[in-house]
Amino acid sequence: MHLDGDLPGRPAPLSSVSSPDPLPEHVELPGRRRLRFAPSPTGDLHIGNVRTALFSYCLAGEDGRFLIRIEDTDRERYQPESVPRYLETIAWLGMHWDEGPDRGGPCQPYVESERLTFYQAAAERLVEGGAAYFCFCTRERLEELRAAQRTAGLPTRYDGHCRNLPVEESRARRAGGEPSVVRLKVPPGETRWDDLVLGPQLFDNDVVDDQVLLKSDGFPTYHLAQVVDDHLMGITEVVRGVEWLPSTPKHLITYAALGWLPPRFAHVALVLGPDHSKLSKRHGAQTVNEFRDLGYLPEALVNFLAFLGWSPGTEEEIFDLSELRRRMSFDRLQSSPAILDQQRLDYLNGVWIRKLPVEQLAQRIEPFLPQAEPDQLIPIAAMVQERIRRLDQVPGLLAFAFSEPEPDAEFLQGKLGREEALSFLRRVPEILAGDPAQLMDRLRNLAQKLGGNDPATAKKFAQGAMRVLRVATTGAEVTPPLPESIALIGKETAQRRVERAIRVLAQAA
Repeated sequence: MHLDGDLPGRPAPLSSVSSPDPLPEHVELPGRRRLRFAPSPTGDLHIGNVRTALFSYCLAGEDGRFLIRIEDTDRERYQPESVPRYLETIAWLGMHWDEGPDRGGPCQPYVESERLTFYQAAAERLVEGGAAYFCFCTRERLEELRAAQRTAGLPTRYDGHCRNLPVEESRARRAGGEPSVVRLKVPPGETRWDDLVLGPQLFDNDVVDDQVLLKSDGFPTYHLAQVVDDHLMGITEVVRGVEWLPSTPKHLITYAALGWLPPRFAHVALVLGPDHSKLSKRHGAQTVNEFRDLGYLPEALVNFLAFLGWSPGTEEEIFDLSELRRRMSFDRLQSSPAILDQQRLDYLNGVWIRKLPVEQLAQRIEPFLPQAEPDQLIPIAAMVQERIRRLDQVPGLLAFAFSEPEPDAEFLQGKLGREEALSFLRRVPEILAGDPAQLMDRLRNLAQKLGGNDPATAKKFAQGAMRVLRVATTGAEVTPPLPESIALIGKETAQRRVERAIRVLAQAA
């Protein structure tokens, strides 16, 4: 049973809406899953929403279908510019949808504001069947009702003021231009279902509010739109956060009133901060774009998010997206809250950075180092690959290559005496002029010669001397290996910086 075939429609407030094509035949085949991600475009994608998308994508499996549907019926919060950003973000993570607003499909359109006739027809059917009713309560009355309930320490909910109005009276008032909404008439009894994550669930219908389904502007609320669209699009399982659990009885009641079989529901655990509280700005990055700007790879972010509520049942910890799609199953989803541990994300990001071919790493680094020349990127990638956990660390690690360091005398000499540092640096320019392949051998030989005959003293001098040279050429104590650092800036620049360091030390006498 589908809305496009048996429900009367109304003209949509927007452009005319055509009925979708019948659901493709394969949707009805046993074992073929259809899961969706239905974000509301109100800003950048939160990490928790993307985790839900990832679970839906993976649980659809290689033989299933993954859909994207845009829930844009909250017109006050709707940000149209968010839609292309959402799609780009999902694509950046490597998830490729089979149907969606940009590529169509058998259930198009995939944008809720283009599907208004379906929701209005469903609401009409619910009213005609006595499962919903028109409500004429003003915003002022509802605000007064909620205030009184809060004062009395009661839950804020609708009091059923319009619940028993005769349909004929309601239609007459609507015909007269009186604004109204459509509310679900929650029946007595209880609602049960077997959640794919949480197991058997039972809600007493007495605690379920008469939810608004259709607003006075003709737009649906989330509760009606997701029921209608999930049915029309043949969704087999719905993955969403556990915070939506109290809404599920409303949805199941609506499915039953429309005579439709509901999909199966999987309510996944909350993602909490390290202090086990709800994620907030004090915990750091929260959106995918923020993590991307910090230099996290999509492979690492996907790997990390998969473990926020799922376990493979083994000690394995490194999974790419294709392996996750093969391995993830509903029975391995976890009901306990997941903790966003950024140290673990850093670790996984480091693993994935080291797994990349150096040519690919160079491409990933380029946006973080726009000042680098194209022919510098591969050498840079080779230099930093074993030393970074995030791509945004690269500019700081290589600042010496793109700006002139100006260390003072005290920092230059370090633990060496000024004269010892000078005696070493004055011999360095001629060594830098020689064959780069033997650079380190020649520098070590010089340091050992100047360090004296005692092995311990010579070793200590050599360590201090190499530090002096590193600071002289890069301005920092910690950099990629000295030969690669010198090769990156070029021997002429290195010689000039050493000569400047000599002058700084000499003038400090």
